[in-house]
Amino acid sequence: MRLVHAADIHLDSPLRGLTRLGDGDLAHLLRQATRRALANLVDLSVDRAADALLLAGDVYDGTWRDYATGRFFVEQMGRLRDAGIPVYMISGNHDAESEITRSLTLPPNVRVFASDQPGTHVADDLGLAVHGQSYATAAVHDNLVQRYPDAVAGLVNVGLLHTAADGAEGHANYAPCSADDLARTGYDYFALGHVHSHRVVHGGPPPDGVLSDGVPSGGAATRGDRPGGHQVAAFSGNLQGRTPRESGPKGALVVEVSQDGPTRIEHVPCDVARWAVLTVDATGADTLDDILGRVTTELRTARDSAGDRPVVARTVLTGVSRAAAGLADAERLREELRTVADGLQVCLEKIVNRVSDPRPAGAVDPELLSAVRAACDDLGARPGDLARWIGPLDREVGRLLRGADLLDLGDPRTLADLARRAGDGLLARLSGDDT
Repeated sequence: MRLVHAADIHLDSPLRGLTRLGDGDLAHLLRQATRRALANLVDLSVDRAADALLLAGDVYDGTWRDYATGRFFVEQMGRLRDAGIPVYMISGNHDAESEITRSLTLPPNVRVFASDQPGTHVADDLGLAVHGQSYATAAVHDNLVQRYPDAVAGLVNVGLLHTAADGAEGHANYAPCSADDLARTGYDYFALGHVHSHRVVHGGPPPDGVLSDGVPSGGAATRGDRPGGHQVAAFSGNLQGRTPRESGPKGALVVEVSQDGPTRIEHVPCDVARWAVLTVDATGADTLDDILGRVTTELRTARDSAGDRPVVARTVLTGVSRAAAGLADAERLREELRTVADGLQVCLEKIVNRVSDPRPAGAVDPELLSAVRAACDDLGARPGDLARWIGPLDREVGRLLRGADLLDLGDPRTLADLARRAGDGLLARLSGDDT
């Protein structure tokens, strides 16, 4: 049996940071990216002759802006109906019943699980039992899986669950559960959603040793309650990266499973554009050209790994370098790096400069330098004072900066980092080094 598992499509959700990309072809593509990724998922299901598609929540992104969002989803599910592929889906926190204000009739091949209690759909012709429960509200803090029904004997059993599992940074702790909770159900495979990076939560390599390409193993194999069986629970991750925080390949899992459990799990990218966050260590670089060479290497690697997809890169420069003073000219640095990126057909979304200068400032009074550094360190250690001083600016432009994914002036860590970078820049300029 071949199953395709996807989650967190967030259809038609707004992508942050597009204002920095202007109104060109790339910005337009990114605005359509979640739709094109869903179409790619349907293509994958048809091309691989999937026996079923599993959608583990957050198909939508809250309240629809208009009916076009729902109509596009219905059209794509209709393509699967025409191919004879059933779809099993649950709602997650973003598309819980309380969040959806509009609805359209889904094709008969789509089965949506209820939100009041866990349920089971049995496909006798496939020998498949799918278990799941939708979210009734946008925030679910109960351990839902503890109430899931037992596995149906003689069938391949699959669970659908929208959960943070044992916790994931950057994700609300919804429907928390442990790997043991998932294993106790005795299901062959648990298709998980909510966490936007793909990983295995429970279970190890299938019997032939093949686990999803690019997906880390969760440890040794666990047989659970079914003699001779092999269980796996995994997050597929989201279908399309929407911000620099969602970098790298995004897609679905193709799961080949028998009554003895999964035999192969493969991660297949469905994204149409790829975000990359490139941290470039400038330590030991003496000139700006040296740093540009290192950036070029990282950008080329990101470009090559993305295939024919557009790449949107955020570059973070770190380390200690004699070229720090030259990097302090933000406009020059931006133009130099964009020239490099354009030559590689990479869109440079943002540049973060955290490079510091290792040298004393020559003719500048050492006591002045020491005082400046001490003042900057002291300022960075007082985020409360920084927040109070920057309050008027935050009220005026803070919402716009956050909406464009530039700065969060309400985040103490951001304020402390700004103070540190301001100090490094001042000290670099005092050194008088323009290399």
